[in-house]
Amino acid sequence: MTGLGAYITGMGAVTSAGLGTGPLKKMILEGKSALGPLTLFHVRPEHLFPVGSVVDSFTEEVDAGLPRTHRLALAAAREAAGSAEYPPDAVIIGVTTGGMLSTEEGLKSGWTERSDYRWHAAGSVAECVAGRHGCKGPAITISNACSSGAAALVIALEMLRTGRARRVLAGGADCLCRLTYHGFRSLQLIDPCGARPLDIHRRGMSVGEGAALLFLEGSETRPDNAVAQILGGGLSCDAYHPTRPCPDGEGAFAAMADAIRDADLSPSDIDYINLHSPGTLDNDLSEAKAIQKLTAGKVPPLSSVKGALGHSLAASGGVEAAVSVISLSERVIPASVGCVEPDPALGFDPVAIPLKADLKFVLSNSFGFGGNNAAIVVGRPSAGSVSRLKPLKPLSVIGFDCITGSGNIHKTADRIMRGGHCGGILSLSELSEALDPGAVRRLKRLPRMALALAAGAHKNAGVSESPSAVFFGTGWGALSETFDFIKRLYDSDEKFASPTDFVGSVHNAPAGQAALHFGSKGPNITAAGGDQSFEQALTAASLLADRTAGPFIVMGADEFHETLSPLFDPSVSCGVRSDGGGAFCLAAGGDDSGLTIWPAFFESADHHPDVISALVETLGGPETVGERFGGILVGIPNVCRPKSETRLQAFLSFTRFTGPVIDYRRFTGEFASASATAAVLAAAFVQNGEIPDGLRPGSSVPLNGKGVLVLGFGKFITAVEII
Repeated sequence: MTGLGAYITGMGAVTSAGLGTGPLKKMILEGKSALGPLTLFHVRPEHLFPVGSVVDSFTEEVDAGLPRTHRLALAAAREAAGSAEYPPDAVIIGVTTGGMLSTEEGLKSGWTERSDYRWHAAGSVAECVAGRHGCKGPAITISNACSSGAAALVIALEMLRTGRARRVLAGGADCLCRLTYHGFRSLQLIDPCGARPLDIHRRGMSVGEGAALLFLEGSETRPDNAVAQILGGGLSCDAYHPTRPCPDGEGAFAAMADAIRDADLSPSDIDYINLHSPGTLDNDLSEAKAIQKLTAGKVPPLSSVKGALGHSLAASGGVEAAVSVISLSERVIPASVGCVEPDPALGFDPVAIPLKADLKFVLSNSFGFGGNNAAIVVGRPSAGSVSRLKPLKPLSVIGFDCITGSGNIHKTADRIMRGGHCGGILSLSELSEALDPGAVRRLKRLPRMALALAAGAHKNAGVSESPSAVFFGTGWGALSETFDFIKRLYDSDEKFASPTDFVGSVHNAPAGQAALHFGSKGPNITAAGGDQSFEQALTAASLLADRTAGPFIVMGADEFHETLSPLFDPSVSCGVRSDGGGAFCLAAGGDDSGLTIWPAFFESADHHPDVISALVETLGGPETVGERFGGILVGIPNVCRPKSETRLQAFLSFTRFTGPVIDYRRFTGEFASASATAAVLAAAFVQNGEIPDGLRPGSSVPLNGKGVLVLGFGKFITAVEII
């Protein structure tokens, strides 16, 4: 295998233009707006603004009962994968809202049955799509606010380049909901007249919804059905402010330059730039400054489609990738609908009407809260060069820390050695004792936890260099901020909304706080995949490690919330309170002399009948498991326990493993990111050379130079090696 191209062989979209890529193409060619009145839920007359709402019927009978985001994603997936000969090896979708619209209705109506919220999680969208399309491999959710869809495509590109998949279904999906609509309203970022990107009179964005997915195939030669090719991707973080972009556009510039460099092109090769520009004063100006620097003033044709479609948040990166493909195939540059009088401060005039042009390379930008920036380069299927197959190496562990009900890694290890249970929750003051009080005074539980974990792992690493990137996994995100936002909205008859709680409610807010704390301007990725969130973050880090300069943070954390946790997490028992997480300070590559970590396996438990044999084969075969690992920490969420215990016994029987096998959730408590805590404990055991007798009553177990394997036996079977 000499090289791989990431070819787009299928594409599906559901937008305010209509169901399918056909209506989207028609809108681009005609240069019309699809914005209209909000009808999906009731708002007060004074809060009624134009939105980009999907109005056509897009639900099939089999989708009945699913939340709106899921149905949007499934509709896009059906079109994208409809002609595919084989199912995808992986599904990677950018999502921020998940089942939030349905959850809002449930909380307002007082629903108390856990089953009513079974589709709330952002990660359930990718899982639903993967199940419907026969994907046996990972279903990964990226929740990077408005850059989520584009970031998902960059990770999909790396998965193809490294050979971890040959076919990936990737993009973004989000629906309108009260949280995002009233959240952006509370920040005064909505234009009452409808979005006017790049216009001198612009006053904000128009919130939208939709989904767009691309079926990507890694191939040494162009497939006959390829419509375009993703040639490169770039990721960066402003590390400037939770919501405002860096005024000089440095972060946006870094992402665009990285994408172009990754595509083995120069800025002068770009024929058209599909702008992020949503119509807000700061975002449009910041992006314009970045483009002026990127192109040295020689600006190619550019435009924003958000005045026509609205800003579909996590979906926008996927939607605008689809727009880029249509631009290439139809040889047309979309108009900047809504821009009547271009702002002279931008230094360029966007395309005013659809413009015919012979395009070869398109740059598409997506930026989001937390300073998250993503850019991709899309080219004709015969354009550009393919990438060599990239080898992946284990990641070097240089520091780690965890938080449990007992405290940090030292207090947790001490409790374990005494045979104690580490469940429970720390108080806010205990979480924050090592943090600057001024920096965290407005932060609630999850961002404080993430900051404490990242700072602890970096301190324990003993390096002066700040982490360059942050990878964060969370099953449920910031529950405190989400609940407080919705409660205030409903208590005020939907009149008042908290901008602070809205900003804090996005899943990637804690990772953004960590980037601010360290000044980390490299990739900043948040994975929100339920009980596998930490494994997803670690997988993303392994794929993107060569884009980091120096050490980086990989962590997972979840908070317990008295009201929401028992409703959302089916493994949480009412009255049993546990939360926490774990963090690593890592470096790219590994060697034989130090501690390494590696995400070895991630496949579906329910859609892969041979998943146990596949796991054993990936780990090197039955004999190798015992030769390489001196102990196993296994995570079995309560909701999956009967099936998972049977699968675990099959694994142990197959491998004839005789070392200690520890069911770690029985002493960490039940929370989605418990695997992050377990991985940190495993690293401590390997570093100390033994599994303490608190986990094996009677005596400690020497590892004799072997590693520890951390297995996840939930909806997905995962394996993390610590050697």
